[in-house]
Amino acid sequence: MPLYINRLTLSHFRSHLHVSLEPDARPVVLFGPNGAGKTNLIEAVSLFSPGRGMRRASAQEMTRRPEGLGWKVGGLVNTPEGVQEISFQSEQGAPRQVRINDKPAAQARLGELIRLLWLLPSMDRLWIEGAEGRRRFLDRMTLSFFPDHGDQSLTYEKAMRERNRLLKDQVRDPMWYKALEAQMAQSGAAIHANRVRALDRIANAQDQASTEFPAAQLDLIQTEGEMPETEDDLRLAYQESRFRDLAAGRSLVGPHRADLYGVFAAKGVPAADSSTGEQKALLISLVLSNARALIKDFGAPPIVLLDEVAAHLDARRRAALYDEICALGAQAWMTGTGPELFSELGDRAQYYEVTETDQGTSVFPGAVP
Repeated sequence: MPLYINRLTLSHFRSHLHVSLEPDARPVVLFGPNGAGKTNLIEAVSLFSPGRGMRRASAQEMTRRPEGLGWKVGGLVNTPEGVQEISFQSEQGAPRQVRINDKPAAQARLGELIRLLWLLPSMDRLWIEGAEGRRRFLDRMTLSFFPDHGDQSLTYEKAMRERNRLLKDQVRDPMWYKALEAQMAQSGAAIHANRVRALDRIANAQDQASTEFPAAQLDLIQTEGEMPETEDDLRLAYQESRFRDLAAGRSLVGPHRADLYGVFAAKGVPAADSSTGEQKALLISLVLSNARALIKDFGAPPIVLLDEVAAHLDARRRAALYDEICALGAQAWMTGTGPELFSELGDRAQYYEVTETDQGTSVFPGAVP
């Protein structure tokens, strides 16, 4: 069974008072003026993936103002395991609760049922800004292949916070560190192994693809020094780094210090030194490669969220992107200011116009451009 959302409902979410959509498996186009609420809609879709959603917002930040009553997002999702009824709810800013088929569920279960990718305008500077954004991008790709990656990351971060607290308090007794470092080494090795396997899958998908978008050669590097990879190597590295870590007041070694290095493969030019247009094309290529790899790995194309992706593409690149999305068979949710940006899609997609009204945001079916 293909993967797609065939019903989406929003209540008091961001700018939306009430929304109910019943799309089919084709790409979904949301068009309307800036500020109308298009990105808010696809943010709601992003909640069907583990984590905090594509904006990394708190539950409080997603609450419609000025009421502040809380919000609810729900939907029916066709998955390889059958149709699932999934809902998310937050009451007055409390952490969101996940329910699957009317039963409480862990977010990790979402990762087993649904694969979801996104590309946002804020990611256009990925290659030229700090390593944290690239790590997050890498970990989203990795999570799409390995649903346990999120739990491993949470385990690692919890142990590292405790270790950092000891470092800030200038605790020097090794006995306080050993158990935490053992936990960090175990989960850190799993994180590194998952990242490497994810990059291998992306590389294979790029090698086998016929596409208009340039391939990126990706490498995992350490921000400084060598990267310990195995559990034993990590445990030793934490032990040997304690003196330096005490001086810094934080852990300076481990997968949280990794960086993603990209090269425009055809030109041999680092992604950071490529033009703005080339950097955007590389990101689109990676999302498409991630989707292709998931078809082989998961058995169905992922749901893809592309916010304002067409705005900076010429007509040839737009047509190529739409052709590749349709060839994948993915339900891609795309936003843009006008339907003319999607004319190359024609009736291969479904269209919704998003407008502002006195009551908030309204969403209506739109005509094929």
